Amino acid sequence: MTLSFPNPSRSYDPHQHRIRFWGHDSALEVSFFLEENAIFALYPKTANTEAGILAAFDKAREIILGVAARIYAPGQHRSFYNLTGAHFPRPASS
Repeated sequence: MTLSFPNPSRSYDPHQHRIRFWGHDSALEVSFFLEENAIFALYPKTANTEAGILAAFDKAREIILGVAARIYAPGQHRSFYNLTGAHFPRPASS
């Protein structure tokens, strides 16, 4: 089975400066952390508040989940996957 993201829940950890979200590979729950720098790489004008960061996450959800699915390695049983700004393309400059 492939990785899926049936649960839209996500939570912000202000102390670690990251968002946690989950995927599922069959019955296995897979934890992902998205560092704030990834949000700011995608949306540089994001408000640096919990609400702003979570809103940007929701706006970029499909991009984020695509990156998470690409870096996921089935069968490795890692505790979590950490996504950083380096995993995302920089916005085109005008």
